[in-house]
Amino acid sequence: MNKIKSIRKSQLIGVLTLLLLCACVPTQKAVRDANVAVPKHYQDKTTDSANSATIQWKTFFSDPKLVALIDTALANNQELNIMLQHIAMANNEVKVRKGEYLPFVNVYAGAEVEKVGEYTRNGAVEQHLDVRENEEFPEPLTDFSVGLDVSWELDVWKKLRNGKKAAVLEYLSTIEGKNFMVTSIVSEIANSYYELLALDNQLNIIEQNLELQKNALEMVKLQKQAARATQLAVRRFEAEVFKNQSNKFEIRQQIVETENKINFLLGRYPQKIDRDADDFINRPIDAIEAGIPAQLLANRPDIKQAEYELEASKLNVKIAKANFYPSIGIKAGIGLQAFKTKYLTNTPESLLYSLVGDVVSPLINRNAIKAEYNNANSRQLQAVFEYEKAILNGYIEVANTLSNINNLKENYELKEQQVQAMTEAIDLSIQLFKSARAEYTEVLLTQREALDSKIEIIETKRDQFLANVKIYQALGGGWN
Repeated sequence: MNKIKSIRKSQLIGVLTLLLLCACVPTQKAVRDANVAVPKHYQDKTTDSANSATIQWKTFFSDPKLVALIDTALANNQELNIMLQHIAMANNEVKVRKGEYLPFVNVYAGAEVEKVGEYTRNGAVEQHLDVRENEEFPEPLTDFSVGLDVSWELDVWKKLRNGKKAAVLEYLSTIEGKNFMVTSIVSEIANSYYELLALDNQLNIIEQNLELQKNALEMVKLQKQAARATQLAVRRFEAEVFKNQSNKFEIRQQIVETENKINFLLGRYPQKIDRDADDFINRPIDAIEAGIPAQLLANRPDIKQAEYELEASKLNVKIAKANFYPSIGIKAGIGLQAFKTKYLTNTPESLLYSLVGDVVSPLINRNAIKAEYNNANSRQLQAVFEYEKAILNGYIEVANTLSNINNLKENYELKEQQVQAMTEAIDLSIQLFKSARAEYTEVLLTQREALDSKIEIIETKRDQFLANVKIYQALGGGWN
């Protein structure tokens, strides 16, 4: 009876200790939910749900040469391939976490030989003890064993399962990170490609303008011979020709650097970029459907990545809290052991087995666990802010780019009128100069302003293409 009371008393002490330890667990901190509310529409007030982000990039970009460049980059880009390895490692981490809450089973086999001193306790025992009747212990004593060991931590507080779920969310986050990198690569190649087409056209405009300036120079030289112009006029026109010839080399250098930027994104050494810039100025600008702001949460990879990171941080808080609770483990083993191999199969004499259960709980150094728990809460709040920032940034990017598209459209229409007026002004200035009704400086300034206006309209056309690429990326397109 006293023995039963002692057992019950020890059990009661164990339960009270467990309750005391659990009572010391801090309560869950109130971390606020993320604010995912966005305006119902953009600045253009549209509520149409049609969204260009759902268009695949191979369809969005109609230039086959640009599509071929992007295809090559997505296969060879080093940064993207590095990101794919991150995804593979995150997937392996999921398998690691999954295995942690399953039993660990190990098979073992061993052999041992031991010779103990005769004047020791073990030696004395062996001298006076037979293995069986008339059979002494062998000297030296060998030992052979084979069996299975099993260990299993019972996931009572879901610490291990939450760890696996958090690893899955981190894996999904890396996939969205890869998708965001794809959108960036697609956008960067498209931007560089349109920059290249614009530079080709600027170079062509300068060469055309050089022909006009050379003709004007010859005209001024003839006027000088007829005493209707001075050497100053000749030198001014020559200086203008030299200036534009030097500009050609600057643009050629920009072309080389832009080509090599594309080659770097394609993961290859410098070579000529295949392109057709002849119809650049006349290429139509496709209309963009922006949809509604709420679609950003589903379409933009960076927003989805932040969302997965937030969900993972919530699970990490639960994991940190579970560290306050006792861990319950079970260990078991079964095998065969004998001092000679021929006896290993003699059962039950050579059979051995064990079963152990234990409960381990932190008692003294709990400050480190509390600190990690507080850090987990802070990281969760940090993830909330990151998620909200990603949503706000996505909305502002779209709003700014939509405004830019509208302003560039108006700007381009005015540039067209400016170019037409300046082109006509060149012919008029030359005619007036020939009839001595205009100074040579007027011809010079007119040609210079005409060149500037043609360069500017090419830059505006380029900016229109870049804005279309930007809005496509900002809406979340380019990765599917």
